[in-house]
Amino acid sequence: MSEATVWGRAEQQDYRSRVRGALLGTALGDALGAPLAGLDEEGLRPAHGPGGTADLLPAHGRRGAVTSVTQLALFSADGLIRAQVRRDTGAWHPPTDLHAAYRRWAATQRDWGPDERRAEDGWLARQEWLYARRAPDRDCLTGLGDATPGTLDQPKNPKARGAAPATRSAPFGLLVGWDPALVLQLAVECAAQTHGHPVSGLVAGAHALLVHGVARGAPLEQAVTETTALLAGRPGHEPVTAALARALTAAAQAAERPVGPAQADVRIAELVGASGPEDCLAAAVYAARVATDVRAGLSCAVRHLGDSSAVGALCGALLGAAHGETALPPGWLAELEGRATILELADDFAMEMTQGASLHSPVAAAPGWLSRYPREL
Repeated sequence: MSEATVWGRAEQQDYRSRVRGALLGTALGDALGAPLAGLDEEGLRPAHGPGGTADLLPAHGRRGAVTSVTQLALFSADGLIRAQVRRDTGAWHPPTDLHAAYRRWAATQRDWGPDERRAEDGWLARQEWLYARRAPDRDCLTGLGDATPGTLDQPKNPKARGAAPATRSAPFGLLVGWDPALVLQLAVECAAQTHGHPVSGLVAGAHALLVHGVARGAPLEQAVTETTALLAGRPGHEPVTAALARALTAAAQAAERPVGPAQADVRIAELVGASGPEDCLAAAVYAARVATDVRAGLSCAVRHLGDSSAVGALCGALLGAAHGETALPPGWLAELEGRATILELADDFAMEMTQGASLHSPVAAAPGWLSRYPREL
């Protein structure tokens, strides 16, 4: 049975909207949080005052600028498409393809611009706007500094306990045809390529599972419950499952006694805590769960002194995957850096995952597709 037969037209349109929503939502949350990096409480108040609605503020020389958070999420999507295409060759090891994709991102952080001689780089790595150094995570740079991939047995940066693997993991959750356990495993393995601390990997896996759940139509609370159940079988899961439980408890309390934006800000600050990766995920889940709409959810997600870009990106991916692109604020999208590239990549991702068999096979392929997503690493 072909993929085209499995996916009806309505299902393809819904899926494409959720893929677009997840990638654009990641970027919007990142762009909202980026200008807040390093602000103290006095600086945060005039930018996004207590209970106020967030807005895009200048960062990196323009409104709507994104950071390495968005850049890496895009290369995750690119790597997953390349993995599907390379499957025709008999090579099927997605972590290898993701490592190659992340290495292409690392090149954007040191090169002046695309090298047209490297045809194997494919389409995404030729987008000039990505060649901007936007607060890259140090552990990402060092972890991808050589051609040896980190693995679960030999992870890169074994003590690194950051949110970067989680913020780039939403595309894993968009593999809606995969078994959730495989989505979790892939996210955990790919986290080890830059951040070796087990909590970082489990948070990345948890975020991928949450996106996977809501992209398949599950309510967020149900997705959290199912994610917690899967994580419970993993050693060292306790910090992550406890953080998710705190988020649900806080959201349930807000539902019983509706709170205004100012009270939500206080709860977000409590959840973020020391800004560990599990705290960032808990805050994102809370903001997404109590939000009356996407604008309110993202506003809540970035108004704190923690890692606003990370929490915003995590929350944006959840809301975008749950509600689709049309739920995202158009005024923000109009100013979002790289929107055309994000949309084009999202459409390619959706097309590959729903109609890949019509684009390529072991014996034939659309030349234009292989030019965009080469089989060579």
